[in-house]
Amino acid sequence: MATNQTAIAVRNLRKSYGSQLVLDGIDLDVPEGSVYALLGPNGSGKTTTVQILSTYLAMDGGEVRIAGHDLVKEPAAVRAAIGVTGQFSAVDSLLTGEENLRLMTKLYHLGPQEGRRKTAELLERFDLVDAAKKLAATYSGGMKRRLDLAMSLVGTPRIIFLDEPTTGLDPRSRKTMWEIIRELLGEGVTIFLTTQYLDEADELADKIGVLDQGKLVAEGTVTELKRRIPGGHVRLQFADSGLLSSAALTFQGSIRDEEALTLTVPSDGSVRSLRTLLDRLDNEAIAVENLTVQMPNLDDVFFALTGTSKNLKGGE
Repeated sequence: MATNQTAIAVRNLRKSYGSQLVLDGIDLDVPEGSVYALLGPNGSGKTTTVQILSTYLAMDGGEVRIAGHDLVKEPAAVRAAIGVTGQFSAVDSLLTGEENLRLMTKLYHLGPQEGRRKTAELLERFDLVDAAKKLAATYSGGMKRRLDLAMSLVGTPRIIFLDEPTTGLDPRSRKTMWEIIRELLGEGVTIFLTTQYLDEADELADKIGVLDQGKLVAEGTVTELKRRIPGGHVRLQFADSGLLSSAALTFQGSIRDEEALTLTVPSDGSVRSLRTLLDRLDNEAIAVENLTVQMPNLDDVFFALTGTSKNLKGGE
């Protein structure tokens, strides 16, 4: 559950590769215990952002604090507070699942007994007990991603960076990963997520940032972002053509469908606008058989803000 404390604070983050400006003054605030999803077309800077925030890549300018620690002055403290699952699996295919986890416990300097306990706990949690003794090379894509995430949890991080964690997974494996992310969120872990799947951000994120050409072009909840895009409407259905005609006169400029006996009225979908609409119908004594609210989806938002289609396949 999100708190008033800030897990990730970013101010004026900048990064260039030679003459190519990749991040152009990014500001972010991510509350503890929340999921923040960063969306953007290929090359927009999503992975670069994760690499900088996870201390893998140096920034050119700006100020970043992770779990209260200055990214530049206290990189070791930042690393101790975070876990990272990148686009490409860190799993060693020549080791078994169990051996991969045991290796991570040694890198975190856990003692033999604690290392065995932690390994057994993570194998159980990620449903990998039956495959523990098998080489990771034999694992399916979904199993490898679960093992990869399990490895990032060995140090019990309070902040986890997930860079396109479900890319290439089948629908069942994606839903399994979503369930794991929700479990972590329920434990108070903060999740910073980049994804190429808009439905994933819609499903998981408390807040979404849209990155385009190195700039954060929009930020907000799913609902807030959808309301920024025109095209929302309320569809009213009536019992007869007389009521439809009366409603059409009341709401000038609406779209009328004689066959379906419906009237489509532009709306931002807010409670205030719906209340106003219903009050006008009531004042005119116009009875409505059915009412549905249709808002732009996240695909529409993404396309409008970036001019890019929803197909975000590939790396940056």
